[in-house]
Amino acid sequence: MSTSPRTPGNGQIQFGVFFQGVNHTTVWRDPASGSQTDFESFRRVAQTAERGLFTAFFLGEGLRLREHLGRIHELDVAGRPDAQTALAALAAVTTNIGLVATQNTTYNDPADLAHRLSSLDLLSGGRAAWNIVTTDNAWTGANFRRGGFLAHEDRYIRAEAFVQTAKAIWDSWADGAIAGSRGSRQWLAEDAITPVRRKDASFDVEITGRLPRSGQLHPVLFQAGDSPEGRDFAVRNADVIFSRHAGLEAAKKFREDIVARTLKAGRPADDVKIFPGQEFILAPTAKEAEEKHQWVRERQVGPQTAIAFLEQFWGRPLTEYDPDGPLPDVDPVVDVTDPTRGNAFHGKNARELAAEWRAEAEDKGLSIRQFVSGRAQLNGRGLVGSYDDVADLLAEYAHSGAVDGFNITPWIVPSGLDDIVNELVPRLQDRGVYRTEYEGTTLRQNLGLRAPLSHRNGSLAAVDQTQSEEVA
Repeated sequence: MSTSPRTPGNGQIQFGVFFQGVNHTTVWRDPASGSQTDFESFRRVAQTAERGLFTAFFLGEGLRLREHLGRIHELDVAGRPDAQTALAALAAVTTNIGLVATQNTTYNDPADLAHRLSSLDLLSGGRAAWNIVTTDNAWTGANFRRGGFLAHEDRYIRAEAFVQTAKAIWDSWADGAIAGSRGSRQWLAEDAITPVRRKDASFDVEITGRLPRSGQLHPVLFQAGDSPEGRDFAVRNADVIFSRHAGLEAAKKFREDIVARTLKAGRPADDVKIFPGQEFILAPTAKEAEEKHQWVRERQVGPQTAIAFLEQFWGRPLTEYDPDGPLPDVDPVVDVTDPTRGNAFHGKNARELAAEWRAEAEDKGLSIRQFVSGRAQLNGRGLVGSYDDVADLLAEYAHSGAVDGFNITPWIVPSGLDDIVNELVPRLQDRGVYRTEYEGTTLRQNLGLRAPLSHRNGSLAAVDQTQSEEVA
């Protein structure tokens, strides 16, 4: 896969960090593990990432605590303070790193969320981003008083209307709206604000925006949907895709698909950046890295976690089964799994899946714990190896144009980025595939993005789809 005008890639790799909160990938029992809710953990991770010239600090969202067999899941409770509150605090103790808030279009209001995101963008000096997500399940909807849930087929209809409304609010202040000097006759230029009126099947909004634009014009937009509808939504609206396709060949195929969809949407081929989520397990030598990998996996998936993971699909207690024995020989008692422990578990045909898993485990000679350890990872095995070997592999990613960077999920907090920043980043810089300083002061500049879609001259349909234009 070459890096031509129709194939993105500038020979560089960027990093973001995804602070998830407690879950089965976090080694929270280790003595070196810090709190998942104290500000000190957030501060240390963000400042370490910034020292390593990371592009963004990324927070997930949890609108309801995860449950297990109808009860709060003690082994896997997401400790997540409100994303924008935490990121506003981090804006005061960081200078360059982007601040990405996951926010739901189903259970928010566009006028309110647009204002809160633009507040973060202004206060951080143009470093805010919005990771756009949707929710369609009644389990989460039970926490809200507006009707419970959204039909699955309508989730992107509402999301698109939401995003377009938010953009209109951000764009309602004209360029040069605020007086450029104290000698001006008035602080706000005449007719500088255009009221936003939108009425459709999703929203009935009439609002005058309350804030001017930041240095990056409006927050950067991330999106993580992987369905065909999600991918099309991303290329119509987003600047960055948070992908699950981290393996090199899978990443190349995903890039090819996104490029084709991006061009069809009338945007330049390199207009949408791709950051797969990934876990890094590194050591000085390959042997030490393998040993560390095994150590991490054993602590991520203990006996209780292994059994609980299967119970979510079987829909019944499985405590009578040995975690180091074969998968259960009984069928699940549910037809389709629910989302009470997260979207990764939602909507699976439990009986078919159990039969497939049982056959796979038997064929490979895997115990419950071994099977779950491999199954439960964010993106399979993760990037495991010596500092030099992983640096060489990432250089291959950079030169192939398969991805623009990786959103790293630390396996321990707050020290999970230390070896990446201290050992891997310098090796990537030596190979010429990682920045040695930030490119600008805004997240949009540091991502190498053009101006927002709504601020470009002319119609998107008129974009020369083969050109490799300069970053705006």
